Amino acid sequence: MNHPPPFELDVRPLLAASRQPMPVILNAVNRLAPGQPLRLIAPMEPRPLYDLLAQRGYTPEPVQRADGAWEVLFRPGESIEPRE
Repeated sequence: MNHPPPFELDVRPLLAASRQPMPVILNAVNRLAPGQPLRLIAPMEPRPLYDLLAQRGYTPEPVQRADGAWEVLFRPGESIEPRE
C-alpha cells in the first residue's frame, strides 16, 4: 500500500517570531492523510511532542541535522487488519 509523502513543517520561523508552534503542529497533524507521516523541523529536539503524538499513534524518528536543527519524522502506526 502506497502512503502519501511526509508533510513537512518547519517551525523555526514561528519560534523566531515568538509564536507558539503547538497549534500549528496539531493543526498539521489533524490534516494529515491516512498513513501520512509528519516531518517536523525545529531548532531544538521537540521531546514534549513525542508523548503527545504517541497518544495519537505516531512514532518519532529524530535526527539532529548538520545545521544544528532537529528533524523528526513522526510515522503513523500501521493498522493491522485482523485475520479470519
